[in-house]
Amino acid sequence: MADFFLPFTTGAIQFSWRDVVDIIIVAAIIYSLIRIMSGTRALQVLKGLGIILALAIIFSILDLQTVTWMLSWLLNAAAVVLVILFQPEIRRALEKLGGGKFFGVVIAPREDADRIVEELMRAIINMSKRKVGALIVFERKTGLKDIIETGTFINAETTSELIENIFYPNTPLHDGAMIIKEGKIIAAGCFLPLSDNKQISSELGTRHRAALGVSEVSDSYTIVVSEETGVISYMFDGMLTRYLDIPTLRDILERIFIKTENADKKPPVFKFRRKVGEK
Repeated sequence: MADFFLPFTTGAIQFSWRDVVDIIIVAAIIYSLIRIMSGTRALQVLKGLGIILALAIIFSILDLQTVTWMLSWLLNAAAVVLVILFQPEIRRALEKLGGGKFFGVVIAPREDADRIVEELMRAIINMSKRKVGALIVFERKTGLKDIIETGTFINAETTSELIENIFYPNTPLHDGAMIIKEGKIIAAGCFLPLSDNKQISSELGTRHRAALGVSEVSDSYTIVVSEETGVISYMFDGMLTRYLDIPTLRDILERIFIKTENADKKPPVFKFRRKVGEK
């Protein structure tokens, strides 16, 4: 078992360009694994294994043979245990690898992105005309797992019919938030943190306060349809844009699903963009 830690206890190692490439590849793989596991229970286990590995290396250097043997045995057994415990996470990682998402590159046909934008446009415009209240959050880099767990898990394709049915008045999920991630409706009926900004205008209801709240604690985009007026609003980074027209709404949705090169940039300042509290 002690041979497991032999590379950490030997003398100076001669590095070559192959070693540098090897380290970069391993670092990229570890980083991708952490991204995939973020927001799941597997990440906590991975952190625990990292701590055990670090302690094992330290104890090996200190030549504490009994403790080193025990920790190395745990690490050897962990490989089998992880496969059994985390089959769903492993399957999801393999699906992302096959879909081109493992290293952060999303390979999605332009037709799919166009379809999602059109479905969202149709649903939001229809709800605005009929004054049906809606709250739609688009998850980005900041994971919303804690929020998703407060609602009902759906994991369905994004369609205008489904969106409108979920927000139809007096249905079980119409009062909560819908979470959309990677083009899919992940959950609905979710509870969002309310903004504690004291300058929020009194004309803004709970949906707007919740939309501002989630925009203050994450990098998500949020669309709100007012139940009283049918006005479409947009929140990002604690900022509010009201009275969206159709071209502006389309521009926002295309930034989310199509214009990937601008996805990490802040949105442009639209005509009706204003700070919280302004009327």
